[in-house]
Amino acid sequence: MTRLGLYNRVAERSASLVIREYSTSFGLASRILSTGSRQHIDNVYALVRLADEIVDGVAVEAGLTPKEAGQQLDALESDTYRAMETGYSTNLIVHAFALTARDVNIQKDIVEPFFTSMRMDLTDRVYTQESFDAYVYGSAEVVGLMCLAVFIRDDKPDTETARTLYAGARALGSAFQKVNFLRDLAADVDDLGRSYFPGITIAAFTEEDKHRLCDDISDDLDAAARTIPLLPRDAARAVGLAHGLFARLNSRIRSTPAETVKSTRIRVNDLEKILIAVRVIVRGGK
Repeated sequence: MTRLGLYNRVAERSASLVIREYSTSFGLASRILSTGSRQHIDNVYALVRLADEIVDGVAVEAGLTPKEAGQQLDALESDTYRAMETGYSTNLIVHAFALTARDVNIQKDIVEPFFTSMRMDLTDRVYTQESFDAYVYGSAEVVGLMCLAVFIRDDKPDTETARTLYAGARALGSAFQKVNFLRDLAADVDDLGRSYFPGITIAAFTEEDKHRLCDDISDDLDAAARTIPLLPRDAARAVGLAHGLFARLNSRIRSTPAETVKSTRIRVNDLEKILIAVRVIVRGGK
């Protein structure tokens, strides 16, 4: 093995450690992918998590000011673009992402909106519908597009199929992000001082608000579900599992009183996750 080959392996193992430590749902879904796809998804997730941790409190806990956290995010963004061009970074997570970006043709035009949204987390506390839509696009929908690039890297879908898959990837990313916002409603306000949903305050959060948000999430999930059968088989299973987990979480939130949602982080227990995984694997992602 060459020195670069060893470095690549260590970088990708570092990325895989990030997803194992930080995410049960995505980690579970990625494990049923083929080896090549799984590593690429790990690499994408690790960069997303690294940036997210800068803006979600780790930098501040380490003693950095918000301005200094922003400088760290700027440096990470610049390093990411440089690595995408050269194929090398001294940051192992960035290096792993660059390997994937160069291999599956992830371009700067879908990476840049991600960093723009992360930067909004350092400055914005209340969102309008316009800024909310922009935030969700950059923080989640483009991540869905990165994952789609991994899944179809060896395929050449026709224009209409590609357009459908593109819309489905965006819808699924949007649904995941909105579910996370709703699940973490109290923590975002209390710990981070953020209120993502336009026109909604936690103090006045009602059953009507909850059901309206859950309906919106269900619409995104339904749109995404229609595209899953168009994916390669192993990707369809993994995406189907992630879809099933978040659909179940949305259902749990819908059936939980708004007062409880305001103060409690709703979750899907491990047994439910296993049952959903078995069902999806048996049905081939459906």
